[in-house]
Amino acid sequence: MTWTITSGVEEYAAAAEPWLLRDPVRNTVMLTVLRGIRTGQFADDLLMGWLTGEEGEVAGAFSHTPPRPLVLGDVPSGALPALVAALIERDREIAGVTGPVDAAETFAGAWWRPATGRTAQRLYRLGALRPPSAKGKPRIAGPDDLPLAVRFFREFQAEAHVERTADPTPVVAARLNRDELLWWEDDDRPVSIAGVSAPIAGMSRIGPVYTPPELRGRGYGSAVTHAATRKALDEGATEVLLFTDLGNPTSNSVYQRLGYRPIADYVTVHFE
Repeated sequence: MTWTITSGVEEYAAAAEPWLLRDPVRNTVMLTVLRGIRTGQFADDLLMGWLTGEEGEVAGAFSHTPPRPLVLGDVPSGALPALVAALIERDREIAGVTGPVDAAETFAGAWWRPATGRTAQRLYRLGALRPPSAKGKPRIAGPDDLPLAVRFFREFQAEAHVERTADPTPVVAARLNRDELLWWEDDDRPVSIAGVSAPIAGMSRIGPVYTPPELRGRGYGSAVTHAATRKALDEGATEVLLFTDLGNPTSNSVYQRLGYRPIADYVTVHFE
């Protein structure tokens, strides 16, 4: 098996995208990152690659958009030491790795810097959507909401320990322009936020979902997740997905009550 590494997005997409689209549910993150690269959301120091099998078939892929963790598809574990060696030879700085548990842990075990922490996640797929009950109503966030939406994203990042060095402002601005963020409002005050991606190969993903600590316990997070899910379905999604932090049993139970069912486990490993 051989890795091909490039900074050219269309070269990467020509090889890897058909492989990713074979299972858009489990490759949801990589497909979303690819769309972000194509639209200019991620533009600095990009690196991507794909694994070619013995018969010339694509058998895996990765993408890296610093300062975010390197993202792995469901790559065979035996091929990961060669990827690590190639990245070390390039003097690539990597803050972490995220992907299916076996792939991410194998990569982390071969990487030259020690792990400083792990975030375990579970991927859920919508079954039959069930309505929640909460006071208030949803609203699609617009460009004027940028400062508050950035604040909510920063608080989410700090609490969830994701993209710890990444400024969320460009991502939030892009998502506002695409109508991908929703507020739940109570008495015309935003109390919870949820993101929803436009469908890719029929697949949309919910996230992040965040309610400030002082406003929790009132059903706002469940309500805004339901509203975002409804928006995805109305816009043509045939699969609606979301990730949860396995260390948060409350959110996992909330999403299951809405009709989401577990599919697979993932992990993000942070490096020193």
